Amino acid sequence: MSKETEKNPTEKVSRTLDQALRPDNWKEYVGQPTIKENLRILLTAAKGRNHQPEHVLLYGPPGLGKTTLAHLMTKEIGASMRSTSGPAIERVGDLASILTNLTAGDVLFIDEIHRLNRTIEEVLYPAMESGVLDIVIGKGPSARTVQLELPAFTLIAATTRISMLSAPLRSRFSGGTFRLQYYTEDEIAEILKRSAKILGIEIDKDSLQEIARRSRATPRTANYLLKRARDFAEVNEEKLDLKTVKKALALLEIDEGGLNQTDRDILTIIVEKFGGGPVGLKTVAASLSEEEDTIEEVHEPYLMQLGLLERSPRGRVVTAKGHEHIGAAPSKQTGALNV
Repeated sequence: MSKETEKNPTEKVSRTLDQALRPDNWKEYVGQPTIKENLRILLTAAKGRNHQPEHVLLYGPPGLGKTTLAHLMTKEIGASMRSTSGPAIERVGDLASILTNLTAGDVLFIDEIHRLNRTIEEVLYPAMESGVLDIVIGKGPSARTVQLELPAFTLIAATTRISMLSAPLRSRFSGGTFRLQYYTEDEIAEILKRSAKILGIEIDKDSLQEIARRSRATPRTANYLLKRARDFAEVNEEKLDLKTVKKALALLEIDEGGLNQTDRDILTIIVEKFGGGPVGLKTVAASLSEEEDTIEEVHEPYLMQLGLLERSPRGRVVTAKGHEHIGAAPSKQTGALNV
């Protein structure tokens, strides 16, 4: 923690909680050691040559620190950051307005860049590669292209769905494409220790470890659970110890493996209605009255990471470990159709 924060911890908390818990420097950023070292070399080399750092793409599941890394990179080179997101850039004119308002040395951060449409991507190509913006004026035979020079800038993009980016766009991130990994339990506990200090929460090591164990290996989830455990203790006028943490997490329906109610429902439905699988995603979604994308992108990755669920060519299968987690005896697979 910086000296400024130690002198006045309430200054940080006066901002939104997410901002308050965001690391201010590289030393405070826990985890992702390989990515941090690669970025350090990239930024140090660029500063040494007095060049603008090359464009960087960060990808991985939500809540692992992509936006935080972008802020730290910006701070490292002493630049200003202009932030936007893929869904916010609806027209070519929106992107042109953003690019032409940049000043030399700025960092442009685009979150959810996979949601840019292809027309806007094509305008971005020359801006990233050659530092120019091609604007088409008029329509039909009288249309003409005007080329505007852009100031030197660095694009840092973040996405949870890298496969949805076109190959030409991915290839233009010459500074590197980096995949953020899930965190270890000890790394999460270290993050929680820092968060508790910033928020002024008195909590013991065992309680922090319990929250870390149920955090789905994700800092954002860990901080969310810490804040809710604090709220539970304050409202019920209880000491924030291991017993209170367990009661708070039970109220949130987070079990000892970090699974929420929907996670358990997925396993239970596949086991009880389809004999453990294989069963298709559409069938599971219909049985849960849940969207397919939500199951595939939010719930399944963690279930698979824990070894509770498998994806086969014929559909989803609950493993023996998954049966054990929900207290069901492993059943013979039915061979249900993957519909």
